[in-house]
Amino acid sequence: MATANNCNVPEELYYWVKEHVWVRPEADGTLTIGMTDAAQHLAGNVVTATPKEAGKSVKKGKSTGTVESGKWVGPIKSPVNGMITAVNPALKSDPKILNRDPYGEGWFIRVQPENWEADKAELLTGPEAVTAYEAFLKEQGIECK
Repeated sequence: MATANNCNVPEELYYWVKEHVWVRPEADGTLTIGMTDAAQHLAGNVVTATPKEAGKSVKKGKSTGTVESGKWVGPIKSPVNGMITAVNPALKSDPKILNRDPYGEGWFIRVQPENWEADKAELLTGPEAVTAYEAFLKEQGIECK
């Protein structure tokens, strides 16, 4: 796994760098979306995670739900337009899963995108994502410990 300023950045995912959001396309055409390792480090210990319900539509740049920690409350923004098809059921009873495994069991929602081809053009993946994320993290003074 690649790193940027000591933050994990799996190269197979797509990233909306400035919003600290990752996207993984699934075989069924849906997208799994979550917060990055850098985001969970910035948030600190997550105490609640409240995704919007399945069946709700989401717009690019708008909230898919909120995450709250001891020092931060904020949205996980959608990198695409679409419909939420699933929310991570583990978040309700174990929100700290976002801290422990942000790219695996700590996923946030799944979305059926309206136009993945258009939306993914604005996201970064592979070495390009790692380089861009590292530059962004350095610019913002963010480092994962």
